[in-house]
Amino acid sequence: MSELLVDFITSLDGHASGEGWPGFWGLEGPEYLAWLGKQPAATHLMGANTYRLMSGFAAGEVPNGQEEFRPGEEASVDELTQASKVVFSSSLEEPLTWANSTLVRDDAVEAVRAMKSSGTGLLSTIGSLGLCRSLLRAGLVDRFRVVMFPVITGATGEERIYDGYPDVALEMIEHRTFDGRIQLVEYKPRVLDHPPLGTPA
Repeated sequence: MSELLVDFITSLDGHASGEGWPGFWGLEGPEYLAWLGKQPAATHLMGANTYRLMSGFAAGEVPNGQEEFRPGEEASVDELTQASKVVFSSSLEEPLTWANSTLVRDDAVEAVRAMKSSGTGLLSTIGSLGLCRSLLRAGLVDRFRVVMFPVITGATGEERIYDGYPDVALEMIEHRTFDGRIQLVEYKPRVLDHPPLGTPA
């Protein structure tokens, strides 16, 4: 049976990106990049918007506000190009141009449920906030990992990650600090029907 990891890179205040900020908020360091390079192979799951953005980078489109890719960004995109990817979308058309990408038009929750039960290895999300929220609500997420960068993007932050989430209890299974400033926390999530001290609705 496959394991499903929801994986986010965020500002401290829970934004997935920020207008005018480079990838990794410009704060990735050698320790963090080395850890990224050692991550196990995974099948990456994403929605249409993330696919359009990331496949554009793979085709040479430079992130907004930059004249060229920074080394850490380019290496990450290259690794994703080589990885197996599943894209859930009713709007994209086949064939997908980004190498090693498979388009799935079926309901994402049911498709991932089937992938988990019939497959092996690691399934890992990339971006795709709505997809991650749906998979968590369905109780399919085995591990919930957040890497927080030391910035607060109150004025420029975009893509608020946790809006629309249910209440979730988190059991910590790993934590570490990279380059003296980047914090990783990883949890086993459990969706709650009601707060622990409350009563069922």
